[in-house]
Amino acid sequence: MPNSVIASSAPAGYVSLVTAQGRVAWRPCPHDSIPRWDQYDAYLFDIDGTLLRDPGRVHYNAFSKACLEVLGHPLSLEPVTVAGSTDPRILRDAFAAAGIADETWRPHLPRLLEAICSAVERQAASMQLTIMPGVVDALRHLAAAGKWLGVATGNLESIGWLKLERSELRQHFTFGGFSDAHEQRADMIAAAAAAARKLAGAHASVVVVGDTPSDIEAARANALPVIAVATGHYSFDRLLEHPPDICAENLAALLLAQPAPFNGSPTNGHMVNAVSKGTSA
Repeated sequence: MPNSVIASSAPAGYVSLVTAQGRVAWRPCPHDSIPRWDQYDAYLFDIDGTLLRDPGRVHYNAFSKACLEVLGHPLSLEPVTVAGSTDPRILRDAFAAAGIADETWRPHLPRLLEAICSAVERQAASMQLTIMPGVVDALRHLAAAGKWLGVATGNLESIGWLKLERSELRQHFTFGGFSDAHEQRADMIAAAAAAARKLAGAHASVVVVGDTPSDIEAARANALPVIAVATGHYSFDRLLEHPPDICAENLAALLLAQPAPFNGSPTNGHMVNAVSKGTSA
């Protein structure tokens, strides 16, 4: 299906485009064109839900195993929102949901984090890692354009790199931001952006690529643009409610959304719906 585009009727809304791989939406630009998603100097990719997923839940199950090992009792993550969080924040929220006070578990935090890493490493062979659509092609495209590629993830560092190594994505990334020292996602993004600018230059443009509202909020907290992909737990329409600078159903769709001028009418006769804040595409 050819790409189709129509201008949004709402000044504060979005323009949407349909590609053969799914929808893409973006904020209108001053020159009435699709913003180049590959225009930035450095990219901060989330891992889970953005680059890959693990239906085997090795990482997820490691929290309860670590708590059993360190504190003598398991810990349920069922009441906790995991997507878009950080490993230390997940622990905090799970203990709070269980009615366990901070002073009871927080002195053991270093041991708990170490035990989570060890549990994941022991079960690494059981991981069922699946790379999201378009990821490899997008990373190759950016690398060929000389971009700096890093990860910015709520994973602990050893777990994040382990997932990338086992999925054969590790070679694409030069640096990373992780949650070992950052309970808040915005702080982790700040550290990752600082690492990016040490490599790419103090005035380098840096963009966050993620799959949750938390990625969008953390990027905004650091005055960074953000590309959202609906390959995790949040749909394309839900992500647009927050709203990102660019939103795509997946990176494969984003690759097909090449810049093209338009004058407020469809480029090839195919109408698609305009997307406004808080509405469906």
